[in-house]
Amino acid sequence: MNELFSNRISSVPPSFIREILKVAVDPQIISFAGGLPNRDLFPVEALQKATNDIFSDDGKDILQYTGTEGYLPLREMIVADYKRKGIEVNVDEILITNGSQQGLDLLGKVLLNEGDEVIIEEPGYLGAIQAFEVYLAKFNSVAVGQDGMDIDALEKTLQNSQSKLMYTVPNFQNPSGISYTNENRQAVAEALSKSKTLLIEDNPYGDLRFAGEEKTSFKTLLPEQTILLGSFSKIVVPSFRLGWIVAPKVLMEKLVIAKQAGDLHSNYFCQRVLHRFLQDNDLQAHIKKIINVYGKQKLVMENAIKRCFPKQVTYLNPEGGMFLWVTLPESLTATAVFDKAIAEKVAFVPGDPFYVTKRGMNTLRLNFSSVDPDIIEEGIERLGKVLHDLLDD
Repeated sequence: MNELFSNRISSVPPSFIREILKVAVDPQIISFAGGLPNRDLFPVEALQKATNDIFSDDGKDILQYTGTEGYLPLREMIVADYKRKGIEVNVDEILITNGSQQGLDLLGKVLLNEGDEVIIEEPGYLGAIQAFEVYLAKFNSVAVGQDGMDIDALEKTLQNSQSKLMYTVPNFQNPSGISYTNENRQAVAEALSKSKTLLIEDNPYGDLRFAGEEKTSFKTLLPEQTILLGSFSKIVVPSFRLGWIVAPKVLMEKLVIAKQAGDLHSNYFCQRVLHRFLQDNDLQAHIKKIINVYGKQKLVMENAIKRCFPKQVTYLNPEGGMFLWVTLPESLTATAVFDKAIAEKVAFVPGDPFYVTKRGMNTLRLNFSSVDPDIIEEGIERLGKVLHDLLDD
């Protein structure tokens, strides 16, 4: 049967996280594995009202085909939000996508040939790794730490490679939760300005800040080389699958062609519902509500880790987002912990799939956003017991 499949798809493994989530479906398992928003914060009543209102006002029109670029008033709202943040973009530079994941796929489709090089953070977002693997990209990994990207390693990579793209999640990165400092961003921009490499700034978590100050976008520091990806999944609802790309006109023309070949346009009905919701409700007030809840959940998890984990286990302390990144002693692999943890009815994501070099065997990711505080404490206690048992052997 293998001869039926293209080289492109044969080389791409299934999503490791999706496979883990299958294991974690047991209702008795406390799962820190997903990257899920808190379902209790979905604005159900407001979205129901928005749906009823657009049916009453434009019932027939909202069920029709639409343009590939997306609903213009929704794109105008995105422009206005960027302007509020001090970032200048034009409405013609915005393409509505089926989540930011489709944005990655379209960029790969338009920009990557087999063997083209892509700079990826290490650890890096698994969805980006998988999206670009489909186009048979060659990855050049550059380590990220508490303050951002390793600048010396980036400069060496740029000197020794012909990387077309560099993919970053500079705000509350998935999986590590780290954010690039403004100084680090400036250094990254200076390094890239000497190359032809395009930078993709993916920012699904940027609005979920519960400490520190907002940082400068690469679009401001490196405007001609920066592509932006955004999403409504983490600040409204994920099921609408609505995100966007901001790209210059010359690239946008090709992205539109690629999207037309794939799905003609993103879900128009959901675009209209979302637009009406944003029109009639205070999104910033809704985001503040999310931030308040996530900040408390993160603090509960952090305090539970301090109380329950062995002292030789460390973690990074993010200023926002949805994840805590844990490092184990080098003698212990996260997959070994995972097997024991499942037996204790608690799940997480081992870190190694986030490393294209497979060097992160002793790291793991914990999600705090989708688990209630009392369940967080119970889950961390279970995981702490597993860690103590393994490290005391």
